[in-house]
Amino acid sequence: MNKDSTAITEPAGKATSKGERKAAKRAALQARNANTRKKRKGAQGKSPPPPPRFTAATADKYELYQLAVQSADLDVKFLDNTYRTLRGRSPRHLREDFCGTSLLCCEWVKLDAQYTAEGYDLDPEPIDWGREHNHSKIGDAAERIELFLADAREAGEHLADVRIAQNFSYWIFQQRAELLDYFRGARAGLADEGIFVIDLYGGTEANAEMTEERKIEEGFTYIWDQDCYYPGSGEFRCFIHFHFSDGSKMKRAFAYEWRFWNLPELKDLLREAGYSRVTPYFEGEDPDHPEEGNGEFEPDERGENCESWIGYLVAEK
Repeated sequence: MNKDSTAITEPAGKATSKGERKAAKRAALQARNANTRKKRKGAQGKSPPPPPRFTAATADKYELYQLAVQSADLDVKFLDNTYRTLRGRSPRHLREDFCGTSLLCCEWVKLDAQYTAEGYDLDPEPIDWGREHNHSKIGDAAERIELFLADAREAGEHLADVRIAQNFSYWIFQQRAELLDYFRGARAGLADEGIFVIDLYGGTEANAEMTEERKIEEGFTYIWDQDCYYPGSGEFRCFIHFHFSDGSKMKRAFAYEWRFWNLPELKDLLREAGYSRVTPYFEGEDPDHPEEGNGEFEPDERGENCESWIGYLVAEK
């Protein structure tokens, strides 16, 4: 979990020699003069600071989400490298289920001029936003992306080398039979050597009712809110909130009604759906900060339990 750190400054020791006392007096005088100049400048009319880039009134929730939650460049690097390692050749076609703003599709087609992608989502708003803000930034490569306003369980236009469901989006399927049906359909939509990749998370705090705040360098605070969990049914309700430097807040910018699926359950379901091999990939530790990940994911059948972890499941057709 992320924790804020506070810098503590110790008071300076007293000057002992005559030279040191003179230097200390000179430094104090310079500091007073600088402070006087600042006050005088302020009294004469100091220019107001620029307004914050993001406020609740001006921010776009999809931009905030991409900055705070997604790391599409690292995701597609993992997908591309994993396929090459498993199959000994490069993939070509990506299918992104629950694609939202289709940022992953855009990153995928940027990898190679022969790469193509298709995305499926039922909500027209993020699809339209992605066309305007993401596709517009990648030039002619955008022509190699097809987007469909359709259920992720529908058959695709092409067989996929790599098919993905990211950001725990498939947790929307709360019944076992429903999720199994989706996994079977995903397998049917793969090319002969295709792989299906989902992400997931867990750990001792994974389904605790809690909030976690993280400051984003672009100038706002991201808040992940695990609002409610029912252990008897696995029902899991979460929200994303954003807070801004001017004190304004964007509450419940995104809301999720999920079932919490754990890793062994998902492995069993994928095997039942007909995949030949299902492999967990866990993130390694940062050697300088053992409580944090290093961004590198490696196969690991058992993993290591901790307060919070994120991993991938790679299912091979």
